[in-house]
Amino acid sequence: MVFGQENEINTQNKEFFVEVKVELKDTNVPVKNAVVSVNGKYFRYSEIYGYYKVSAKVNDQLVVSHPDFEDVYYTIKSSEEIKILIEDVLENTSRFSKVKEKELDTYHRYLDSANFYKTKDIDKSLSFIESAIKSGKTSDRNSASYKTLAAIYLYWKQYDLAANNYKLSLQIKETIAAKMGLAKAQFFLKNFDESSKTYQELLNKKLSIYQKITVFEGLGDVYFSTKNYVEAKKNYQQAFAIAKANAVKAKITDVSSKLATVFSAEGNTKQANLGFMNSLNFAEKENVTRVLEEEEKVANFLNANKKYDEEIVLRKKSLQKTEKDSTSKINDNIEDAITSQKINYKIGNAYILKEAYEEAIPFLEKSRESAKKKNDIIVEKDATRKISEVFANLGEYDKALKNYEKYVSLVDSLYLRKEQEIQQAKRFSKKIADNQNRILSLEKDKELTQSKISLAYVDQQLSKESNKRQRLIIYSLTGGFLLMCLLAYFMYRTNKQQKLANNLLALKSMRSQMNPHFIFNALNSVNSFIAVNDERNANRYLSEFSVLMRAVLENSDEDFIPLNKEVELLELYVKLEHNRFKDKFDYQIHVDENINLEQFSIPPMLLQPYIENAIWHGLRYKKEKGNLEIAVTKKDSETISIAIIDNGIGRKHSQEIKTKHQLKQKSKGMSTIKNRIAILNDMYKDRISVEVSDVLETGEGTKVELLLKKK
Repeated sequence: MVFGQENEINTQNKEFFVEVKVELKDTNVPVKNAVVSVNGKYFRYSEIYGYYKVSAKVNDQLVVSHPDFEDVYYTIKSSEEIKILIEDVLENTSRFSKVKEKELDTYHRYLDSANFYKTKDIDKSLSFIESAIKSGKTSDRNSASYKTLAAIYLYWKQYDLAANNYKLSLQIKETIAAKMGLAKAQFFLKNFDESSKTYQELLNKKLSIYQKITVFEGLGDVYFSTKNYVEAKKNYQQAFAIAKANAVKAKITDVSSKLATVFSAEGNTKQANLGFMNSLNFAEKENVTRVLEEEEKVANFLNANKKYDEEIVLRKKSLQKTEKDSTSKINDNIEDAITSQKINYKIGNAYILKEAYEEAIPFLEKSRESAKKKNDIIVEKDATRKISEVFANLGEYDKALKNYEKYVSLVDSLYLRKEQEIQQAKRFSKKIADNQNRILSLEKDKELTQSKISLAYVDQQLSKESNKRQRLIIYSLTGGFLLMCLLAYFMYRTNKQQKLANNLLALKSMRSQMNPHFIFNALNSVNSFIAVNDERNANRYLSEFSVLMRAVLENSDEDFIPLNKEVELLELYVKLEHNRFKDKFDYQIHVDENINLEQFSIPPMLLQPYIENAIWHGLRYKKEKGNLEIAVTKKDSETISIAIIDNGIGRKHSQEIKTKHQLKQKSKGMSTIKNRIAILNDMYKDRISVEVSDVLETGEGTKVELLLKKK
């Protein structure tokens, strides 16, 4: 848990100090051995202040890492104190007893000592790592120990051992720092494909700003080494953009310089020159050592492009800095250090290349003298050879011969030194190999002590695998059953949809049968008027019939229509039939006033065939005038009754007086009505029921009662 108070500093580029406290949550005991860094710069715990005193700027990213807890990332917003509270650091609940605290301090003292001696004494550094591995009781600590060991090997250019130990650290626990170290070691081993792959994997991790810059820069180095300049530029530019946005000065200078190097390799002299000038400007905002490094790169670029005058001017500036800057004394012992003897030598060489031999001699002699004082036999040898060549070009052969003899003597001395260095390197390699073998044997001993635990773990895993297989079989059977159920459901739904489609088609077909049947009967009525030359009644009948037909056709595509519409159609139909058979029957239509007809719906033209039968087959054959009654009454709150009652001759008598021709024809209207009701009840859950009965015991009169439920 990170706590930081917000007290914004207006100037983003202004550097300030931040108090960073790393404490145990429950006891407030300070954690003094965390690795605290900002933009690649590390800060140690101060016993005087009681915290990590960190120099930073607004939006710099603070990274706190430790073998016993996850890395912490925090973007600095102000100069106020930052407190990081740590919980659950060790592996059991009584974590910070006195014994545990002592163990923790001992382990970290070994690790800190190994880091302290890393650049000074490899023997001491490796011995402390060995002690740290012995005292490391957790996998996290072992991972940290091997990562530190790999970093030591990397510093001493033992890249194969560094890569192996980084891999060992990652096998125990994967960390960003170990993975970045592995990518770097692989690069130095010229395993460019592996290095690129490791860097690409890092891009998918949670990285700090500085780490992102380093990863893109590393990818740029890999692509540059494989002469893939397009990808090299792309990654350097990504690194530069992040560094610039977050004002990471050191990386801005580094990446800008590397971009210039890519342009130079491509032959783009103009862009390279601009890039080197930019990197030089950036370096001047840092320190003298950084400026010297960039001036050396720019001077080498000018030399490669035969701009010797500009090279000489720039190297003379560098020479002045080395003579004034006290840090150059420290740098003299570093192999790649920029020293006064090297700069004097390169100035003299530039004069030689432009054939200004007289001007070259003083710088070469200064280079030789300085190199002799500082025991830099390589520069002394090279400077002596160049002096001999200059005198030869000037025709002063005695001086040339004398200097050449010195050169030969220096070569012999250098040869002897190199032999000694080779022997030392062999002894050094053997010593490192022995240390590495001893450390690996420690790991093997630890593995042997944990073999029983491992075997028990394997048994547990086998048991888990067995249970897993059983669960897999059960899940497979369950899945198969569910799949079958799903298939059955889809088949059922498909059948239901097909049945519905068939029903709808059947209803449509029946309606198409009903309409012609009704029209045929109505036209017969018109025909009867025409037959008796009753033109007036025929016209009136046709007019009323057309109104009825329009209403019938409008509802012909509906399964149900409101009951009030059906009643209106019936009134119109009965009126038409009554006009034709005035002397045969009278009619009454009663609708209960308490019924809200709009709440009920009925299939269109469902009642018409029953009324038609009552008139044509019951009342028409009656000798005296008959009566037709249509009554709509309420059964209960959900059901109404529609009764069609006539006092005609009855069903039995009507059947007896039908002609033989009529008997051969089936009643299309009644059979269609029965089929419609059956299909509609199947689709809409028994909403309609019809019962036909005789009114009198003698068989006279017919009653059709239709029960209709609410929609």
